[in-house]
Amino acid sequence: MSKPLSLASLLLVSTALYAPAALAQSATPQSDPTATTPAAEPQDEAVDVSIPGGDIVVVGRAQNNIVKSTPQVISVLSSADIARTGEGDIAGALQRVTGLSVVGGGFVYVRGLGDRYSLALLNGSPLPSPEPLKRVVPLDIFPTDVIASSLVQKSYSVNFPGEFGGGVINLTTKSTPADDFLTVSASVSGDTVTTGQLGYTYYGSASDWTGFDNGARDLPKPFADALASGNPILEGADYTKAQLGLLASSLLNARTTVLQKNDNIPVNFSGDISGGGSVDLGGTRFGVIAAAGINNKWRTRETLQQLSLNADLSGDPQTSYNRVVTDNRVVVNGLLGLSAEFGENRIRWTNLYIRDTLKQARLAVGVDQNQQGRDIMKQDTAWYERQLINTQLVGEFDLGPVKLDARGAYANTQREAPYERGFTYVRTNQAADPTGGKYVNDLGGNKGDATIAFSDLNEDLYSGGLDLTYKATSDITLGAGYAYTDTSRTSVRRAFQYRASNLPVPVQQLRPDYLLSDYTIQTYGITLLETSAQDGTAAFDAGLRVHGGYGQVIAQLLPTLNLTAGVRYETGTQTVSAVDLFGTGLNGAFSTRLKKDYWLPAVTATLEITPEMQFRLNGSRTIARPQFRELIRQVYIDTDSNRTFQGNPSLVDSTLWNAEARYEWFFARDQRVTAAAFYKKLDNPIEAYSSIQSSDITTSFANAPKADLYGIELEAQKYVPMSGLSGDFFADRRLVLIGNYTFTQSKIKVGPGDTTVINGVVHPASEYFVDGSPLTGQSDHIVNFQVGLEDTSHLSQQTFLLSYASDRVTTRGPSGQPDVKEQPGLRLDFVARQGVSLFGVESELKFEARNITATKYKEFQQSGDNRIYYNLYDVGASFSLGLSVKF
Repeated sequence: MSKPLSLASLLLVSTALYAPAALAQSATPQSDPTATTPAAEPQDEAVDVSIPGGDIVVVGRAQNNIVKSTPQVISVLSSADIARTGEGDIAGALQRVTGLSVVGGGFVYVRGLGDRYSLALLNGSPLPSPEPLKRVVPLDIFPTDVIASSLVQKSYSVNFPGEFGGGVINLTTKSTPADDFLTVSASVSGDTVTTGQLGYTYYGSASDWTGFDNGARDLPKPFADALASGNPILEGADYTKAQLGLLASSLLNARTTVLQKNDNIPVNFSGDISGGGSVDLGGTRFGVIAAAGINNKWRTRETLQQLSLNADLSGDPQTSYNRVVTDNRVVVNGLLGLSAEFGENRIRWTNLYIRDTLKQARLAVGVDQNQQGRDIMKQDTAWYERQLINTQLVGEFDLGPVKLDARGAYANTQREAPYERGFTYVRTNQAADPTGGKYVNDLGGNKGDATIAFSDLNEDLYSGGLDLTYKATSDITLGAGYAYTDTSRTSVRRAFQYRASNLPVPVQQLRPDYLLSDYTIQTYGITLLETSAQDGTAAFDAGLRVHGGYGQVIAQLLPTLNLTAGVRYETGTQTVSAVDLFGTGLNGAFSTRLKKDYWLPAVTATLEITPEMQFRLNGSRTIARPQFRELIRQVYIDTDSNRTFQGNPSLVDSTLWNAEARYEWFFARDQRVTAAAFYKKLDNPIEAYSSIQSSDITTSFANAPKADLYGIELEAQKYVPMSGLSGDFFADRRLVLIGNYTFTQSKIKVGPGDTTVINGVVHPASEYFVDGSPLTGQSDHIVNFQVGLEDTSHLSQQTFLLSYASDRVTTRGPSGQPDVKEQPGLRLDFVARQGVSLFGVESELKFEARNITATKYKEFQQSGDNRIYYNLYDVGASFSLGLSVKF
């Protein structure tokens, strides 16, 4: 039996989830992610465990003993675990963890609770988001090459921020190794729907493939001056029709206007380089690690998008569009880490840069019943830049019986979307119309339109904290700490329409760049009309300032009973207010200020049944605050779903009471069986609902009265030696079996007298929520299973990964219609990794096959036999081949 962790180490592991400095960086080399763990008997030895903030040296068995010995329920994905999945970003790797699912590419749902109920940290510090609709950062922007480990904690402990609904996800960047190294890797990939197939794109600029624009999308000075003037760009006292025509002419940019057909979409590629080392100088060990990478990926979706106005979805859809969307996504990342270790004291400075750029082209053809039998063609081009810069300094200091850990961080996210262009052409199909058989655009709103928008989002986040631990007796360890975060966001979106009167029929048939050429603008009096100036919500400022302090005790009450208990006091002030860009005085109606303080207790009792078995009980209270975008009435179009969103300034905080019971059996090294039951009671949960306006659907948010969520989790990991089989091939190989299953049920509770407040008006809650309906984002069943072979003497892995999630609600159905549901379905992947020697250099070959089942993406409404698709498209199967060389 291994020696138990000391109580001080237990507290350090728990505190490290939010206090990275509390973890001692070991002097042992960082584990090689390409290596596998030999199936030898465990020994009592110092092991290197990759958990937030660095590595902690403990006496015990290895990673699974850390999972066993920590006071809280955690799951750890080490670099080896991440490598086995073969995923290119951390969101993909996390969806293999019990109870987790990934929605919308990068937003993690924990135990059926939406992304608003999960907390993402980097080395223990919070992160800002580059998404206008979210306050949580999408985890698909984090390449696995810069992440050493990922830790998920599902039971609350008071050293965390109070916004802990479903769990916390703490990403740890790679730390300085003891041995010098240099690794270079590259890969190519493609999928059956996109690569070599038809897609649409536009030129943009010559450097778009790098994720950086070369200046082609910079604003012309006349237009930039007009935006900064403080006046709406409208015909009237500030601008004449002639001046508006000149401004329209200044926006000529055919490179962002002309949609081009591409019959052979190129393959994807990625490349990464990383290196590091350390040196001893004057009794201090200095280390450095650096990494850089680029990933260029194409994706084409041929989507069916429909909308019905009928409660039972009967008859022809109100709108039905077949839309081809081609995305070229480029992610560039860089990491620089410096460290110094002197005695028992350590300081670490980590800097991370991520730039995620999406170049999107869309072409749609469809019908709208309001258009009286007309065919409609829509063309859209866009460029979205998302950028994250994070710098973090942590230090841990040994002051005898007291350990002091300090951290400070600054993070900035930006999102820019210049030249979001949209064109609508109409074909009337009327015999009396001389152009009835042709698509035309009269720029008058009757037969088509043209729009352009410019968006800019900036968010700054300052955070810091101190943690103290004191070993009062051999059986009691005390902990206390303070944390501070200050988030500020500014978002601006200026939207415009090109307008004309009585365009000649031949001009109406021109393609977009000719339609908006300098000649047609000046000859036919085409002008700009600012549509974002009409409701006073073109821009908004938002902020969240939180102070939190906690006290915690870990007590070994009996040789087999450990109790961790504490309470956190947290006060937060959240503000969202429209910026009155034009002095209209409208912004006061759209302001929100939420100031609340909370006492948040948490307790965990762990009973050791045998040295390999234990039973846990946890209870806690946590909160969830509205996200910034949900509090402002500024209209926003989500280009991924092509759906309109609008906030609700009347939202309030949600509170959660959490309980969990868990049985754990660690029957061998790295092998375990766990079973858990959990329950959550939610007051004022924030839910999405939809309404129909004309031929469009708008999604907004409201507080439901109450909700309950409960479920079970089962997890097992087993290695089966294959040495008993004949042949040298199986001599050192073992069968890897890893599986988990989560069953979740949730119910919204709506009583006869319950109400909800929307934009300051009190409504019966039953108008928006149905008693007994599930929470949005909750799947009843989530299954992950891995089966593979791996060699214990050198790198050789072949793994099948199967995942399944049952249907989940994405938004409430509008006007009494059934809810909109997503059907994730079944997905099968295969990953093979093989260590080879190329000219005497240690290398790794990797082959991936994803979505072998070719599962489609389906988002729909169902009423009896009637079904309406909000989004339906083929994802296709994808294949990747990569090579990594370590010098």
